[in-house]
Amino acid sequence: MTEELLRELKKITPEEERILSGRKEIEKNLYMSGEGDMVDAGKLLDAGKLIQVRPHTRFVHFPRHTHNYIEVIYMCSGCTRHVINGENVTLEQGELLFLSQSAVQEIYPAGEDDIAVNFIILPEFFEYGLNMMEPEENLLRSFIIDCLRGKNESAGYLHFRVTDVLPVQNLVENLIWTIWHRQPNKRRTNQITMGLLFLQLMNCMDKVETVEGAGQQKLMITVLSYIETHYRDGELNELAGKLHYDVYWLSREIRRRTGKTYTELVQARRLNQAAYLLTSTAMPVLQVAQEVGYDNISYFHRIFYKKYGTTPRKFRMGEKIDNSSGLCYTQVKTNLDAEGE
Repeated sequence: MTEELLRELKKITPEEERILSGRKEIEKNLYMSGEGDMVDAGKLLDAGKLIQVRPHTRFVHFPRHTHNYIEVIYMCSGCTRHVINGENVTLEQGELLFLSQSAVQEIYPAGEDDIAVNFIILPEFFEYGLNMMEPEENLLRSFIIDCLRGKNESAGYLHFRVTDVLPVQNLVENLIWTIWHRQPNKRRTNQITMGLLFLQLMNCMDKVETVEGAGQQKLMITVLSYIETHYRDGELNELAGKLHYDVYWLSREIRRRTGKTYTELVQARRLNQAAYLLTSTAMPVLQVAQEVGYDNISYFHRIFYKKYGTTPRKFRMGEKIDNSSGLCYTQVKTNLDAEGE
């Protein structure tokens, strides 16, 4: 991080001055509405804003609390200690911590050189970036976004140990700099930057840690990461062996956690990739089928039609069908665009 920005973030805030002068606890009225323990976005976000950054308050214990927004913490220097859903988490310099709306967090006092930035983010902020990423649609991304939105029962936190990943560091610093300096008319730029950050983090799933235990969130991230990289030829038996699980238990757990079988997840990933290749390359349909793992072209045509309501060739030409209404994709998109206006 640039020295200039780090100096700005390191300045003692009025709240911290009061703590250093003898105050022993946080000022709840700065964070919470009423008597509850939920940190309220309305206290931290300017009217109409979807995202804000603020330095983490040092020198004081922050008791157990939840948020009505998604929080992302970036450690600029030093480290901070957290307890999240009962798990001890230490956030080191250059690391990212994503907290879902259902996470219960407690924070130990930080020192003067422990500089963390809190992103306060409303869920709708992510929408543009996710739409931008649509050609790269994948099940792992969907699972993580559901966790952050609190739609996954095991949602809690995602701890990315990405200190050595320069693109991630650059994107986070760009976000902090733009928001901190209140650059005008930058919402779309920030949303695109967040989308790019997610794309980079999808390549760092080997560096993510999350809550273990009954939720098995870590297991599902591992399974979906495996499918992302081995959808062409990955076998459930091989995955079970790598994880040292009984294959029948793993099969049932995948079905219980996702509502789909391993084979259905692999097929969905293959067809997503096929759709992407059809619309972004000139690769022949036969080659597309083989590229995503199907040697039987007739079978590929049959399952592709079942999912998209049209043949691969017509899909490439833009004649995509919405199965529920029979409308051409371009007509559906036109209708949605009109509604958005």
